[in-house]
Amino acid sequence: MSSAAQDPARVPFSVLDRSRTREGREPGEALRDTVEFARQAEALGYRRFWVSEHHSVPGVAGSAPTVLAAAVAAATSAIRVGTGGVMLPNHRPLVVAEQFGVLASLFPGRIDMGLGRSVGFTDGIRAALGQGKEAADRFPEQLDELLGWFTGGQPAHPQVHARPAEGLRVPAFVLATGAGARTAARAGLPLVIAAVRGQDAMLRAIDDYRAQFRASAWGERPYVVVSGTVALAATTGEARRILLPEAWSAAYSRTRGSFPPLAPAGAVESAAMTERQRALFDEAMTGHLFGTEEEVGPALDGLLKRSGADEFLVTTSTYDRTALLDSYRRLARLRGLTA
Repeated sequence: MSSAAQDPARVPFSVLDRSRTREGREPGEALRDTVEFARQAEALGYRRFWVSEHHSVPGVAGSAPTVLAAAVAAATSAIRVGTGGVMLPNHRPLVVAEQFGVLASLFPGRIDMGLGRSVGFTDGIRAALGQGKEAADRFPEQLDELLGWFTGGQPAHPQVHARPAEGLRVPAFVLATGAGARTAARAGLPLVIAAVRGQDAMLRAIDDYRAQFRASAWGERPYVVVSGTVALAATTGEARRILLPEAWSAAYSRTRGSFPPLAPAGAVESAAMTERQRALFDEAMTGHLFGTEEEVGPALDGLLKRSGADEFLVTTSTYDRTALLDSYRRLARLRGLTA
């Protein structure tokens, strides 16, 4: 357990925004909202602001994370900016290294390189990207190659150099999907993990990561970033309503095969759901921290203590941007964040 993790009050908080689209709004607005949100997160004192990669998803506008990260970094001045993450199987490691080399050169000391092993979630998307499901299995090898482009030590392509990445040290993080935790430990990299399969499973994965961690030039000790949804409001009911649009979108996607734009909370409350959708909706509403500051504070401290987290990455999204910003503002006040 890190020294920061022993005192939950010292754990820094960061933001992951997936540029969620909203019903009745064009997708480009979601990207502009992300840039504005980054400015607000910086003012509130969050440590990092990360963006994500999704392809052919109606509900997510963020398809080119390094491009969006450049816009976010240009619109801010101090907050660290990165990806959560670039899905490495979708790209050639050389190109990823070059992109982050450019970002790190333009914004020295502010860029993070969050990396994942997911591929497109349908056969059509994978075909368009030129990848199959098996591409995810090559993630450890791709990660080694990518890091080698920065150090100049990659052996796969002699006499080829990633410019301007070579010689730079951009902090790299591994997202714990599938075997991601073991890959992060082997590579000596920080781990980003969520309780996707429940909190107990997450805690076991964190323990395994720490036990298997090998110190490297990229990290001397394990570093765990726990990610999750946190929603705060003046009342418990208002905080719960923040969760409704995302939960309905998840339930819809699992029964219709398409992840839709976020709907207003009122529309979700009045939506006619099949028995299957209701069950999936109820499932999607579980496992989150929500309520007033007095309710969320102790629960959040408990999670930080149990996980020994070095950092917490907040992933909350909702239709109502005013309610969303109010939630992040309340969380910043609860945690005593300072810009």
